[in-house]
Amino acid sequence: MTIYVGNLSFDAEVEDLQQLFAGYGTVRKCTLPLDRETGRKRGFAFVDMSEDAEESKAIDDLRDVEWMGRMIRVNKAEPRPAASAGNSRW
Repeated sequence: MTIYVGNLSFDAEVEDLQQLFAGYGTVRKCTLPLDRETGRKRGFAFVDMSEDAEESKAIDDLRDVEWMGRMIRVNKAEPRPAASAGNSRW
């Protein structure tokens, strides 16, 4: 299971998120996607933890709390829908 963290402060760094989630267990991976064109942070992140129970506890405890001046959104990440032929770019 992967955790989606949205509405992040643009000042948040991977280390900040690792520290926040380390209180719930071992963080295996943390990514802060960047915009392809500008190279700026996109305001969300993905966090993988070593145990499902740790992830569930983090989601429950951190959902809709203020962190770094923003009300963050924390929930289970949903897989991206596959692009259909009608939605592809040329």
